[in-house]
Amino acid sequence: MEPDQPMIPPPNSSTDRLSGKIAIVTGGASGIGESTARLFAQHGATIIIADIQDDKGRQIASEIGNHRCTYIHCDVTDEHQVKSAIDLAITLHGTLDIMFSNAGIFGSASQTIVDLDLNNLDRVYTVNVRGMAACVKHAARVMIERRVKGSVICTGSVMSVQGGKTAPDYTISKHAVLGLVRAASQQLGLYGIRVNCVSPFGVSTPMSCGAFGTSPEEMEVLIEPFTPLKGVVLKTKHVADAVLFLASDDSAFINGHNIVLDGGFTA
Repeated sequence: MEPDQPMIPPPNSSTDRLSGKIAIVTGGASGIGESTARLFAQHGATIIIADIQDDKGRQIASEIGNHRCTYIHCDVTDEHQVKSAIDLAITLHGTLDIMFSNAGIFGSASQTIVDLDLNNLDRVYTVNVRGMAACVKHAARVMIERRVKGSVICTGSVMSVQGGKTAPDYTISKHAVLGLVRAASQQLGLYGIRVNCVSPFGVSTPMSCGAFGTSPEEMEVLIEPFTPLKGVVLKTKHVADAVLFLASDDSAFINGHNIVLDGGFTA
């Protein structure tokens, strides 16, 4: 008998769900964006990581493989840089199938509405809302031009569906992200472009750890008591799995939807 041969999955199998797809991941140099970029590559996509963390971004692109991943410096508060990142996808690959608009910042956890710093609100809003709007706008532009029935995914937050006792600037911005997704889904659906959102509960990322001054392990301990679902701690990979679902044909009829990953917290 011939020795067993390793099984090679056929194209578009469950392990190759993005075969031939071109994707941009903003904020892809760390946290949720990094996990998603790596997962996209595992499923056959070619990725452009757009971030302001140049050293980390280049390192991740190299680890994924320069044949599969490219890094570009992109500050999403600058619309011209967003446009350049998307135009790079067209220059290198001729198309864009997936836009994961993920770059964002946290607000001030200690603020209340009474002492809200409006300048800081402007800063959070500029990244979390204006930056995402620019990503949706220019991704849609090239998808429409090339008649691509693409998928646009934005990162929201559990704070996009409820109020919170802390960080009102962040809560305000994430509610606006959900409004952006719902508005865009109605208009872009006419072109077969789907626009959806993922909204995680607290998850240990460099951004969240920096905001609360904790280690990744301490962050998970801090979060765990608040979720009804026990025995599972939300990881960046869980969020990436949801993004993969929305990016793939598995969600072909899902549009204008917000996947809340909160272990039942908002139920």
